[in-house]
Amino acid sequence: MFLKEFEVRWSDVDANRHLANSAYINFMSHTRMAYLSKIGFGHKEFEAFGIGPVVFYEHMYYFKEVFPGKPIRVSLEWKGLSKDGMFFEFHHNFYDADGKNVGHCEMMGAFIDMKKRSLTGLPDEILQTFMAEEKAADFKFLTKEDTRKHVRLPKDLV
Repeated sequence: MFLKEFEVRWSDVDANRHLANSAYINFMSHTRMAYLSKIGFGHKEFEAFGIGPVVFYEHMYYFKEVFPGKPIRVSLEWKGLSKDGMFFEFHHNFYDADGKNVGHCEMMGAFIDMKKRSLTGLPDEILQTFMAEEKAADFKFLTKEDTRKHVRLPKDLV
């Protein structure tokens, strides 16, 4: 499991004086990019390959409030990856300074070709690195059907 620690700043707090939803989202995004950079695939590498990650959804579960003054740690675990690397699923847990689990998030996304702006599988170099990484005990290979389990269709105003 990959862990990243953050200081909870006043700018991360909402009107109720606890960690704002947007801060959870930002901490998870930063954790993912720190992890990807650590294993050799940061912004520069993704740019060289012409791909980028996109988020399909992030389902947050809040267990306990988080306040400024003590650090928070955010974990990342591989829960799923399609065999071509197009789709991925990470789970994040949030831990307070005492190691208590204060929140959980299930997120799913995919990779896009930055020129075509369409979903794409991963180059073999990246895919092999991802496949070699530590996985959660309940890791699974994802299919397109897995990405549709929470299907929502747009409803235009017009």
